[in-house]
Formats: sequence, C-alpha cells, structure tokens
Amino acid sequence: MPMTPQKIILASNNNGKLKELSITLASLNIELVSQSTYQIESVDETGLSFIENALIKARHASKITKLPAIADDSGLVVPALNGEPGIYSSRYSGNQANDQTNIDCLLKKMQTITNRDAYFYCALVFVYNALDPAPLFAIGKFHGEITTNQSGMGGFGYDPIFYIKQHKKTAAQLSSEEKNKISHRAIASQKLLEIMKKECI
Repeated sequence: MPMTPQKIILASNNNGKLKELSITLASLNIELVSQSTYQIESVDETGLSFIENALIKARHASKITKLPAIADDSGLVVPALNGEPGIYSSRYSGNQANDQTNIDCLLKKMQTITNRDAYFYCALVFVYNALDPAPLFAIGKFHGEITTNQSGMGGFGYDPIFYIKQHKKTAAQLSSEEKNKISHRAIASQKLLEIMKKECI
C-alpha cells in the first residue's frame, strides 16, 4: 500500500509558483499546498538578503500550520548599482510600484552606466518546522544584461529589459517552456530537489 504523501506548505499565494514547484518536485512523495489554503497572510520581509526573507516566510507558514514549509525569495541584482534593486525588486519604484514603474526607475538609474550585467537570483528554503535549526537551502542565478529598451510581451517584472545573450532574446521574448528550463527559479528548484532526495524527504 503506497505511503500517504507528506504535506508541505508553500509559503506563497502564487499559483504559478505552486504549479511550477509541484512539477519539479513530483518525484518526491509530497503534496505541496499553497498557504492560501490555510488563509495565511503574508509576513513582513524584514531580512537583508533573499535567503533571510525566504527563511522568514517558511518559518511563518510552518509556525501557523505545524507542517514543513518551502519558501522562495527572488529578485534582480545589478552589480553596477551595488546590487539594486535586489530584495526590493518588487517595490523598487515605491509603495505604489508596478512592473512598468519599476522598469522605468531602473532604466533611468542606468542611463549613464556602461556595465549592464545583471542576474536574477532565487533562494529556496525548506524547513521541517518553524524552529528548524538546519534548514535546507538552494539558490539559482539567471545571468543576462539590462537593455536600454523594452522588448517582448511575455513574462513579468523586469523580463522585457533582461537580455540573454545565448538566446538573443529578452526574458519576455522566451516561451514559458524555454524560460522554465533556464530561469533562476528552475535552477534553484532542481537543486532543492536533489538536496531533498538526499535527505530522504
């Protein structure tokens, strides 16, 4: 008789993330459930790094549900801007930020910058419980450069100005299938899968 899958909370209300991670972790005997199922409200992300914020979210979801949890935190890093927008990627242009205002803000700050290298960063964290002293971590980086103009209608966030040389396209011009193979979240997810397999989860 097959064992009942272990229920794990995804500390996110994003159904796209839930679907993507569920597919990646499908070989594990787990059932990934969105925190919205338990009506968990988002917690303040007070960390100074992607890993810290992911851990805050995972511990918060685990504390409320008393179940293991997975969380991610991700964003765009531009070394020439000392790592901006970084952990503030989603609200880079202020409290009323949206994708377009964030893009406009970044392009304005980079008007005189010649080194336009950048990367998307994703930190994934797994905790057995809210007080887990040894969380599992996996990170992924997706390298590219910032364009001067927007191209492409797909994706979200900074994708229309994130150019990938080997594909000769912005992330917004990639198909979802292409992006899901090479993105920062895809890389981190595969790494987390291997770590969880070693831990016999």
